[in-house]
Amino acid sequence: MTTLTQQNSNATVHASLAGQSLIHAGRLVRRWTREPEIMVQSLIFPTALLLMYQLVLSRFLSASSGKASIEGFVPLVAVTATMFGAMATGTSLHAEAENGLLDRWRAMPGYRAAIPAGRLLAECARTLGATILLLLVGAALGLRWHTGVLSVIGALLVPVLLVVGFAAMVMALAMSRAGAKIVELSSILILLGMFFNSGFVPVDQYPGFLQPVVRYQPMSVAIDAMRGLISGGPVAMPVLYTALWSVGLTLVFGGRIIRSFRK
Repeated sequence: MTTLTQQNSNATVHASLAGQSLIHAGRLVRRWTREPEIMVQSLIFPTALLLMYQLVLSRFLSASSGKASIEGFVPLVAVTATMFGAMATGTSLHAEAENGLLDRWRAMPGYRAAIPAGRLLAECARTLGATILLLLVGAALGLRWHTGVLSVIGALLVPVLLVVGFAAMVMALAMSRAGAKIVELSSILILLGMFFNSGFVPVDQYPGFLQPVVRYQPMSVAIDAMRGLISGGPVAMPVLYTALWSVGLTLVFGGRIIRSFRK
């Protein structure tokens, strides 16, 4: 019996990092389905926000911009849902650190890197599911695809690309001593970003001194990438800027995550 236990332990230790990361990701996804806060911020709130934008503001914004407002609303809400969902899971991560759950995971045999890697994979899965739902709701509200199926798939993956860097930042903040408060304060930046981006109104309608900030902030470049893939328009540069934001945030905060998990 002892030999069998040792063999099972050794097999766990030598399991691939990818396999252990998937196990942690699956655990988180299953748990999130039972946490109302995360479900509300990831699915219910974005859907309600999209309906409100379309029913209340669509006529005015379509007349002012000359384009169907739903083409900007869907990417805007998809990116917003990506960020708010990551904020909710950041609060959950801080709670795991405070109640000792992360210490128990770290004490188990296996790769420590599988814990943050699994959380990033779970964030990607949550984001993809929320984006699919919003595109379906958008289609019911009048969104039409002017590009091929591959472009629509690419549009689904844009928020996933962005959430890797943003989730890395949220995880790093959540692992600090005042993590919960910092994460909550960071949500103010998202609220500001909801009104200063290219999905709400065209960039050229903002004051001149704000236009560069609005044009190149992470929400705007991701929105432009999604809109270009769905409705036609520039794609290469918005996707490149989105990737640069994601990679940059990951590089800046990735080391902090590793140091936090080692403590």
